[in-house]
Amino acid sequence: MSAERDGGGPDLRHHGDAEVRGAAGLTDLAVNVRANTPPVWLKQRLAASLDGLAAYPDGRAARAAVAARHGVTPDRVLLTSGAAEAFVLLARALKVRQPVVVHPQFTEPEAALRDAGHAVGRVLLREEDGFRLSGATVPEGADLVVIGNPTNPTSVLHPSASIAALARPGRFLVVDEAFMDAVPGEREALAGRTDVPGLVVLRSLTKTWGLAGLRIGYVLSDPETIATLAGAQPLWPVSSPALAAAEACVAPAALAEASDAALRIAADRAHLLAGLREFAPFGVRAVEPAEGPFVLLRAPGATALRDRLRERGFALRRGDTFPGLGEEWLRVAVRDTGTTDRLLAAVRGALGR
Repeated sequence: MSAERDGGGPDLRHHGDAEVRGAAGLTDLAVNVRANTPPVWLKQRLAASLDGLAAYPDGRAARAAVAARHGVTPDRVLLTSGAAEAFVLLARALKVRQPVVVHPQFTEPEAALRDAGHAVGRVLLREEDGFRLSGATVPEGADLVVIGNPTNPTSVLHPSASIAALARPGRFLVVDEAFMDAVPGEREALAGRTDVPGLVVLRSLTKTWGLAGLRIGYVLSDPETIATLAGAQPLWPVSSPALAAAEACVAPAALAEASDAALRIAADRAHLLAGLREFAPFGVRAVEPAEGPFVLLRAPGATALRDRLRERGFALRRGDTFPGLGEEWLRVAVRDTGTTDRLLAAVRGALGR
C-alpha cells in the first residue's frame, strides 16, 4: 500500500534513511549520499576545527569562500544547517500567498511550507513526458515556485533556460541544486546567476562529501532575500566544524575532486542503466536520460520486489512517498560497478530468472 501522511496523501516526511535504519548488513541503495566519504583530507580538516570549539562560530571566512566559488559577493550567500534548514527559512520568512512545488521531487520543501501554514499547490510532471518541465503547467499567479535540478527522485536534468523562464516579477524561483555537483561540468546550473529575478538557489555539501550528519549547505540569492532569511535564523546556526567543511569543500582542489567524482558517477550510472535494461521483458523500466547519482525505475509489483531485494541484502528507496508517483516506483542510488553487479544478480534472483 502507499505510504500516507495523517489526513491522506503521501508521507512527505519519509526519507531514504528510514530504509536502512536499524538494519545492519544491508547495502544501502536508498540514500543518495556518496559512498566512501568524507575523504581523509576532509576528516583532518574537521578534526583540526575541534581545537576552536571554545569560541563561537564565525562564518565570515566560509561565506566569503562560497561567494568566491560562485563568483558573487558575500551578501548573496547564506550558510545553513543543511539544505533542510533553508527550506524551513524560506517557508517561514518569505511573505508568499500562492506557493507551488513541482513534483515528483524532494518532499521536504512542501512539508516545510505546510508546517508554516501555507496552502501548497502542486504541479505534477508526467511520466509520458519523461518527467520534464513544461513552463505552461505552472500557475501564473504562483509567487513561489520550487523545483529540483537535477530532480530527486527522477534524475531529470532540466535545461537552465527552461527553469529561468519561470521567473516573474514578484515571484521567488527556488531551485534545489543539491545534486548539481554530481553532474559533469555542472551544466544547467543556475548557482551564481544574478540576472534571473527572484532566483533562490540551494546547495548542499552533504551529498558529495558524505556529511549528512554534520549538516551544511547554503543559499544563493539577492542581498535583500538573503537578509530576510538570515533574520529568521537562530544565533550561530552553523557549527564551527560545519563552517570548516564549507570552506574546505569549495576550495579549488576539492572542486577538482568533485568534478572527477561526477565523471565516475556518470560511468557507474551508465553501467547500472545498461544492466537494468535486461529486465525490460519483466516490465522494469528506468527513467532515462538520468543525470543524478540515482535512478528512478518502474516495476510491476515493486513493493514485493523491494522486499525480496531486502532479503537479499539490498535496501532501495520506495517511490510512493513522492507526489506524482505510486507504489510501482523505486529509486536506486548509483554505486560502483561491483556493487551494481551484485544488485543486478539479486534482481535476477528476485524475478525468478
